[in-house]
Amino acid sequence: MFRIDPNRVDLAREYKARPFGVHSGDLQMVLNLMRALPVEGHHVLVMSKPHREWTLAVMGGRPPRPRLQPSQVFTSLEAAEWHVFKLRWQMLTGQPLQLD
Repeated sequence: MFRIDPNRVDLAREYKARPFGVHSGDLQMVLNLMRALPVEGHHVLVMSKPHREWTLAVMGGRPPRPRLQPSQVFTSLEAAEWHVFKLRWQMLTGQPLQLD
């Protein structure tokens, strides 16, 4: 099974520079792994104001529903996606991503 090497911060830099579009093969493998996490506890973004505001949520319950985290609101989709990327990175590597 593929595992994320926490030392591959080059992949995190690549994602931060271009969160949307085509990625390198290694970064795409990381993203596939992040997106395949179990639904319970999965961090997601909910568009709280059309195309202007996104709120972090954590999936939970039966059936799974997003539980909004009202203290985590973003006005930039790129910043919101970067935040989720860092949360998932830490979940999968056990180490916080030391990039801003």
